[in-house]
Amino acid sequence: MSTIRIALANLAFPTTRDASVALTRAAVHDAATAGAAIVCFPECYVPGYRASGKGVLPADEAWLADAVAQVGETAGAAGITVVLGTERVTDAGLHASAIVIGPDGHVAGIQDKVQIDPSEEGLYTPGAGRQMFTAAGVMFGVTICHEGWRYPETVRWAARRGAQVVFHQAFHEAEPGGYRPTTFADPANTFHEKAVLCRAAENTCFVATVNYASDGSPTTSAIARPDGTLQAYQPYGVAGLLVADLDLSLATGLLASRCGEYR
Repeated sequence: MSTIRIALANLAFPTTRDASVALTRAAVHDAATAGAAIVCFPECYVPGYRASGKGVLPADEAWLADAVAQVGETAGAAGITVVLGTERVTDAGLHASAIVIGPDGHVAGIQDKVQIDPSEEGLYTPGAGRQMFTAAGVMFGVTICHEGWRYPETVRWAARRGAQVVFHQAFHEAEPGGYRPTTFADPANTFHEKAVLCRAAENTCFVATVNYASDGSPTTSAIARPDGTLQAYQPYGVAGLLVADLDLSLATGLLASRCGEYR
């Protein structure tokens, strides 16, 4: 049986952008100490998702480059792959991105958020194209928040190309009067967690979703098996690492391979 240990960094929203780097570096170290080969962070964790009222400073290209370099230094020292939720400044605008940093500390690739939620128009610029990544003998893809929940093809694209795991980075906080779950995929809750189970089952791959830790959050970090069942989830609102061993022999991609791609 081929297995890989992964970690999902279910962390509280950072109080400052510098705090986001410090918390990320600490979580990278802790994940490596726990034996994880890959650790994934929530959407735009560095410097923090630009939600209303969060007070995240304007994007600074030089600061972002230094932040990635600092996380890379920690990843290299720990020998772990990091799927960092962050931002990128390009000529097209500001992207919500996942930057994959290899165990040598160098950037191995980038996945920009392609499907932008209507609420993000004017805030983030959609990227173009999808990427595949390899680390510790596992192939994986990345989908970011809205696009993973609402656009099944973002997971299927990776599964059809051999991804055994698709990491899903999210920012999802409680809304006034919203249901406060205590059990993953509670029928009384929103559709989001059920969508994670569906993405796994319909593509026969693991889906690992990671959210911020916040009071009353309608979703939490979790891992769905390739048959659509739940392997593990982080207690709601509790900051920490969710660490799990994935049996990669289960991730055949069978159902993804039998579905045509729509254009």
